[in-house]
Amino acid sequence: ALERGAHIVVGTPGRLRDHITRGALDMSALKAVVLDEADEMLDLGFREDLEFILDAAPAERRTLMFSATVPRSIATLAKNYQRDAVRISAGGEAKQHLDIEYRALSVAPADRENAIINVLRYYEATNAMVFCNTRAAVNHLTARFNNRNFAVVALSGELSQNERSHALQAMRDGRARVCIATDVAARGIDLPNLDLVVHADLPSNPETLLHRSGRTGRAGRKGVSALIVPNNARRRTERLLNNAGLTATWASPPSADEVLRRDDERILADPSFGEPVSEDERGFVETLLDRHGAELVAA
Repeated sequence: ALERGAHIVVGTPGRLRDHITRGALDMSALKAVVLDEADEMLDLGFREDLEFILDAAPAERRTLMFSATVPRSIATLAKNYQRDAVRISAGGEAKQHLDIEYRALSVAPADRENAIINVLRYYEATNAMVFCNTRAAVNHLTARFNNRNFAVVALSGELSQNERSHALQAMRDGRARVCIATDVAARGIDLPNLDLVVHADLPSNPETLLHRSGRTGRAGRKGVSALIVPNNARRRTERLLNNAGLTATWASPPSADEVLRRDDERILADPSFGEPVSEDERGFVETLLDRHGAELVAA
């Protein structure tokens, strides 16, 4: 495609650098460079690639950077690669996302992992994400959930791009239903039918809380963002929610009995029970009921 020429080229920093290095991408007539989500690209370790691309571009090109935040690293990049830059801040009226239900669940520290498991079991979301603050926490919860027979994948910085792609594909095609991830490893991913976000570790700032929670409640679907709050972190969590402009419902995590009742509700609501029994099946069903009784069959 590049050999035939293009008006716009879109790519990851590493891939673009590779094309430039091999001479497949001619930068001589470039008019503008656009860095979308520049802060996230720097967080993911693409600084060297970005600087290589900008150094290879003509000096007279325009450079536009779009960033949700402007940390020192972004300010330095702008200073080094933009001329007479104008900073524009845009933002709409702060309103809570109506398609996301925020729940703050108070737990004793020793009950944290069981609380997360009960939340996952209670909602039985098509896809769910569990956020941790460290790679070690991701690995620990992944092992714990595997032992409990959850179909789970993990995303952390130690994965190769190929391993990351396989993990995300498992979520998309239904082989896995729970993705446990660090914030950095989860940047830029978009999973369909993601109905539940669980904050196993509290986010460190309002921006991270909103970014995590924004994985759900998309395209008109409803979603739940559940914060697992140690009893001694309630005030910190209240400040976090307030600074993010959010209102959460405070409660205890679902109990084992509540999970079982929710299972019963799902069984009773299963549309397959409304389907008529075929003549081929009717004789077997009657034999099964005569031999074992309705209670034993239902159990």
